[in-house]
Amino acid sequence: MGRIRLSGNLVCATEEEAKRVREHLPEHTLLTRAEPGCIAFDVAPTDDPLTWSVNEQFEDRDAFDAHQQRVKSSEWGRATIGIERRYSIDELPR
Repeated sequence: MGRIRLSGNLVCATEEEAKRVREHLPEHTLLTRAEPGCIAFDVAPTDDPLTWSVNEQFEDRDAFDAHQQRVKSSEWGRATIGIERRYSIDELPR
């Protein structure tokens, strides 16, 4: 089983959504980077103030699935529900 990479964009429809992202992103980043199996986690603003570039990498599918499960019930998950995610998920060779 290879590493899992998620990449793409988090796209807000309104400034209110962008405000929620900015408010909750620092804690979400800290918690995610501390998860077992997290190799890389970067969410950065783009030239568009409503769009963030997202790049994540996890050791394996189990670590990625655990991350996804945690996020669903997290403060970040609740605050950003409904915000568009344009992601691709790839398995990388070891």
